[in-house]
Amino acid sequence: MQQPLPSLKESNTPVSSDTSEEMAYSIDIRELSKRFKRRTLAARGGYTTVKSAILGLLGLQKAAPAQYTTAVRELTVRVPRGSSVGIIGRNGSGKSSLLKLITGIYKPDAGTISVEGQIAALIELGAGFHPDFTGRENLFLAGAMHGLTRTQVQERIPDIVRFAELEDVIDDPVRTYSSGMFMRLGFSLAVHIEPDILIIDEVLAVGDAGFVSKCKDRISALRKAGKTLLLVSHDLDAVERWCDEVVWLDKGV
Repeated sequence: MQQPLPSLKESNTPVSSDTSEEMAYSIDIRELSKRFKRRTLAARGGYTTVKSAILGLLGLQKAAPAQYTTAVRELTVRVPRGSSVGIIGRNGSGKSSLLKLITGIYKPDAGTISVEGQIAALIELGAGFHPDFTGRENLFLAGAMHGLTRTQVQERIPDIVRFAELEDVIDDPVRTYSSGMFMRLGFSLAVHIEPDILIIDEVLAVGDAGFVSKCKDRISALRKAGKTLLLVSHDLDAVERWCDEVVWLDKGV
């Protein structure tokens, strides 16, 4: 692994070194824990037969005991408003699970998450887009989910489409889009709803070099505007470029 960044901190300490309780935090996570249930299907061959299913319903056959995988364990992180924080760690360390907890996709088993401001999240390509809707229809739907009125979405669509470079296909169903088109549409939407907090999870790894460069310029502009940035990436050069401090996750802590 590359040498750790100079600003690396332990994940269970506040990202900010300021201990003042009056400091404004965009994201305040306290003792957060999340685990997922894993279950082996059947003792014989790893599958369930009609007979075993019926016996299970009748209580004549015991189900395999449930097992759990802990994604995040007793994590405390406080992100000051306007700061840029990177989250790094090996695959399976809990990075994406943490982002989904922050955005409300997952509910925590324990602990609390407080978020101040509007979030725009780029966690999975095409997340929230209906495959049979056109790009334009999905923009209206996503805009409404972010609290924008129809008029506000209508006013921003030309800029969103122009930035995404999708003028020729914006009225086509998004199921016909490539992964790069998904990324362009999702990123353009995220930066044009004027979020207080921008969350990015590796999606900039998809797309041509020209558009990725344009995305990087927009992220830099958002930082200068005082927006909060939360970035998950294996690209330590990108983390060092954009982030003030870093949280290093290892097995959820």
